[in-house]
Amino acid sequence: MSGGAFDYKQHNISLIADEIEQAIRDSGRPKTPQELRDESFGRDASWYEKYPEDYNHYAYPDDILEEFKRGLYIMRQAYIYAQRIDWLLCGDDGDDSFRTRLRAELDTLANTPKP
Repeated sequence: MSGGAFDYKQHNISLIADEIEQAIRDSGRPKTPQELRDESFGRDASWYEKYPEDYNHYAYPDDILEEFKRGLYIMRQAYIYAQRIDWLLCGDDGDDSFRTRLRAELDTLANTPKP
């Protein structure tokens, strides 16, 4: 396995980004039957009569979603930088391959459709 200068902690950045992306996708979305079952512990049948909004995921305001998207992009960039620097520090990449791979991955990110 390559890298390791950061004990592979850069993958935590990627996991956080994945969770932000999921929050964006879920915003205002109706919960699936499985999601409703998973959260129903301690709730009786009258719960959703009293709190019908709980049938859906929380709907974040548009300005908040835009900040989530901005943060997501920054987190994806941070992961790329951490990964590429990790490989350079460990000797898996040299100066030229570091530059080439960093630029290619940042360009790919820039051209990826936004959520």
